[in-house]
Amino acid sequence: MLWVFVLPLALVAQEKKSKKAKASFEVSGNCEMCKLRIEKAALNVKGVKMATWDIPSNVMSVIYDSNKAPLKTLQGEIAKVGHDTPLVKAEDVVYDKLPMCCLYERLPEE
Repeated sequence: MLWVFVLPLALVAQEKKSKKAKASFEVSGNCEMCKLRIEKAALNVKGVKMATWDIPSNVMSVIYDSNKAPLKTLQGEIAKVGHDTPLVKAEDVVYDKLPMCCLYERLPEE
């Protein structure tokens, strides 16, 4: 006897459509060690597809899923490794632990 199982199409899970976005923002830093640290922090955020930080301009360019990785979350992860962003400032204790070459000039808080 041949048994045929038919799964209803309704059981197929529908995923929320990803919302691919591009953004650029400033991230404070100085050198190649900063670049590695900043890009690694960004790429560890779920939904980030590409992250490149340019040393001379201090500009971070990202391609990400805005449903999974809001910019504030992304910038918060970068701040956790010691680098200030427009939306989130790194904690002083984290900044103070950066190598000497990575200590950038911080703007006073308003």
